Amino acid sequence: MIAHLRGKLIHKQPGQAIVEAGGVGYDVAISVPAFAALPAVGAEAALHIYTNVREDQIALYGFLDHEEKRLFERLITVSGVGPRVAIGILSGLAVERTVQAIRAQDHAQLTRIPGVGKKLAERLVVELKDKLDDFAAPPARAAAQGPAAEDVLSALVNLGYQRIAAERAIEQAIAKDKESAADFDALFRGALKLIR
Repeated sequence: MIAHLRGKLIHKQPGQAIVEAGGVGYDVAISVPAFAALPAVGAEAALHIYTNVREDQIALYGFLDHEEKRLFERLITVSGVGPRVAIGILSGLAVERTVQAIRAQDHAQLTRIPGVGKKLAERLVVELKDKLDDFAAPPARAAAQGPAAEDVLSALVNLGYQRIAAERAIEQAIAKDKESAADFDALFRGALKLIR
């Protein structure tokens, strides 16, 4: 069973990383936030690994931090949620926000994640709402402050940017210029410069 992998990152794209360790290239499925946080190709990378063994294949799922891996392991206990769906959920919503949405029984937030419909959102809440007590309470999100930030988030997502990357850029723009939080144009321009 592979639990951790450290080696040279030889390829990365959203959803996939190939890490070479001991002369072997390991194909690892990753979330979009993990992809965004990985170093450049050629650098050393370290991933926490969940090994999924089935009759026809062995698949590796990688996480940059232990919290993301723990939430992944909780998600796959829900009926109808396999490893691919769990990676999709972690790609659509940050760990803290996913935990917060499940705890708050916020079906609307969960159904915004691509691939999560109303029935799956309900199952996630019913089966996990009492099983996430060991996760830290999420920090207050700067992106949730004010209608301008919400409008900028919506605009960036509509332009095709990943929701998590857009939220991060908005938070960074507000941190750089607190007054931009109330001004859609200034915040939009600031976030657009910072988004990856």
